[in-house]
Amino acid sequence: MFASLYLMALAAAAFIGFPSPAAATPAVLYELNAIRANGCGGRTGVGPPLRENAQLIETAKRSATHLPFQDALAATGYRATLSVLIHVSSDSGAKSIASFVAGKYCAYLVDSAYRDIGIHRQVRETWIVIAAPFSPPSLEASNAVEGRVLELVNRARAQARVCGNTRFAATGPLRLNATLNRAALAQAADMARHSYLAHEGRDGSTPGDRVTRAGYRWRSVGENLASGQTTPEAVLDGWIRSPHHCANVMAPRFTEMGVAYSVNRASEAGIYWVQLFGAPR
Repeated sequence: MFASLYLMALAAAAFIGFPSPAAATPAVLYELNAIRANGCGGRTGVGPPLRENAQLIETAKRSATHLPFQDALAATGYRATLSVLIHVSSDSGAKSIASFVAGKYCAYLVDSAYRDIGIHRQVRETWIVIAAPFSPPSLEASNAVEGRVLELVNRARAQARVCGNTRFAATGPLRLNATLNRAALAQAADMARHSYLAHEGRDGSTPGDRVTRAGYRWRSVGENLASGQTTPEAVLDGWIRSPHHCANVMAPRFTEMGVAYSVNRASEAGIYWVQLFGAPR
């Protein structure tokens, strides 16, 4: 899921001979990154520094014309998993502006997920856009991603937990199955191509139909879906937090698993995941 937040900050200050907007913007970035590195509000600093991004600068400029933030972001083509717009009204210098932002919005400055920034200054107004870029895993990383999801799933299955109103005991590990992987990839690719998230395929197929079609003979089958998450950790966390998905992860009847993702930057969610569970005949 993609998230965004619009924040407006009004900081009253006396005019002190403010430099030109073009000259002041690098100074604001420098001061914000100094705070990011050193920490603020009792939070530890993080690295690397926020990097200036031309699309986010353009987003900030468009936001200054009162274009809605999400529309401004979309118009530049920047794809974000998290994004925030901060508007500061002040005649003070870069250090004061950065200190004000840190005092109100420190959590965003020191969140390592946020990596890109765009700043636009206009007389006594400053628009700051900070974003976490959409960075899905590459196709070449699929084997490593599959292995990591399996590792996290088996770690979860090794601990008793409650999924919704159902208590599950710790259970045995799953093993990857190549046929389930192929079936998962076919469904993930179709969802990414056509921007949908559903257990029923566009041809009316069920998860059982699709694994049978792939050549998997089964006694029991289950399916988890997700979209938008870009790491194994994030996708599994989402599944564990959802009672029905969590129940599939913890079900002792399953002994095998397949998992795949498909990326289409032009699609609604950008990346789609399919996790299949099976108990073979």
